[in-house]
Amino acid sequence: MIRFLKSLYLTPRFFYAIAVLVVLFLLSYGWNEMYGITWLVALGIGVLILFEVAMLYSSSALSAKRILPEKFSNSDQNEVMIQLTNKHPFTISVGIVDELPVQFQKRDFFQTTKLLGKERTTYSYSVRPVERGAYVFGNLNLYASSVIGLLRRRYTFSNEQKVKVYPSFIQMKKYDFLAIDNRLSHIGLKKIRKIGHTMEFEQIKEYVSGDDVRTVNWKATAKQARLMVNQFQDEKMQPVYSIIDTSRVMKMPFNELKLVDYAINSALAFSNIALKKNDKVGLVNFSNTIGNFLPAQAKKTYLNNILETLYNMDSEFLDSDFGLLQAMVRRRITHRSLLLLYTNFEHISSLHRKLPYLQAIAKKHVLVVIFFENTELRKLSDVAPENVSDIFDQTIAQQFQFDKKLMVRELQQRGIQTVLTAPEDLTVNTINKYLEIKARGLL
Repeated sequence: MIRFLKSLYLTPRFFYAIAVLVVLFLLSYGWNEMYGITWLVALGIGVLILFEVAMLYSSSALSAKRILPEKFSNSDQNEVMIQLTNKHPFTISVGIVDELPVQFQKRDFFQTTKLLGKERTTYSYSVRPVERGAYVFGNLNLYASSVIGLLRRRYTFSNEQKVKVYPSFIQMKKYDFLAIDNRLSHIGLKKIRKIGHTMEFEQIKEYVSGDDVRTVNWKATAKQARLMVNQFQDEKMQPVYSIIDTSRVMKMPFNELKLVDYAINSALAFSNIALKKNDKVGLVNFSNTIGNFLPAQAKKTYLNNILETLYNMDSEFLDSDFGLLQAMVRRRITHRSLLLLYTNFEHISSLHRKLPYLQAIAKKHVLVVIFFENTELRKLSDVAPENVSDIFDQTIAQQFQFDKKLMVRELQQRGIQTVLTAPEDLTVNTINKYLEIKARGLL
């Protein structure tokens, strides 16, 4: 009996019916003819309640199972599917309450759907995680009601499941095509004109419209009696490293995602592209100590190592030690390499303290310092001020923006490549810079 009562829920329609009964009983005090009608209505409601109880509790005629992907992609919409089976011969309305992982901080999850008699279907919804780690789903609760709609029966399915949230592999796949072609400018990827012939010779082929006339091979043309050109490809096996600063300057969130996670997502997508370009990729993270160090390799399976390392990367958010980074680079990265350093500077004095170490690294390697534009300050500076306080806030915001531009200039004057980017454009701008460096033969 207790189990029955715990599974029985009253719907808003039930309370509306009770409210109508109360009104009818009140009216019957002044109108005796209404008294009998009111009792007939009450009897009808009682019969409907008993009938719905019999319909819903005739058997355990509703089953459900949550289906999760092997892993979630951080900062992306991930689909969760629920397989529903209605064994009743009649249509039911189903309310779905899924016990979401605590990381989502969502306690009002409630979805509704309808199932025809004997129907089996799959219901889906999406979630967007913004933290890496293990997410635990709890029980799956369903609330079934018939067309009468006065009562609901609760079904609880013990369906605890754990899924890991990895760096954005969906974003990685989105840019995967770039290993073949870099011309899709409609999503921000630029067509990079190749400068000179610092690339490796690949083969001699027949000229087709669009080939660079400067690559005509006159000896082969004379021998074949048709126009032949030299075909070049990007130099291969060049070492490139993603270096991620996991200190407190990378803790700032934009659109609920921390800067360090933007950097991690970008490093994964970039590493995939570089491997497809037959370069060797490596990974480093640091704060007050050196964290992970993966030496540059060109194996296709190496991407799995990078993915797991990025997933497990700790973010202690302490002050970063660029002197320690410079010493590690000098000791462990002995060949000239492309180093993409993901970090952030909020004040120019912070950059000045780190400049000597960055210059030392840039003497031997191609160093690209990637840091972030504060998009919230940009929005603030674009709004028309309404009072003196707004003018003061806007002036401060514009000063911070100007400081960022000064940082870019100071780095470039010292021969250090830079990318100043909004967090949401990080991956596109990083890949564009990589393609630019490859095209210009700087590495």
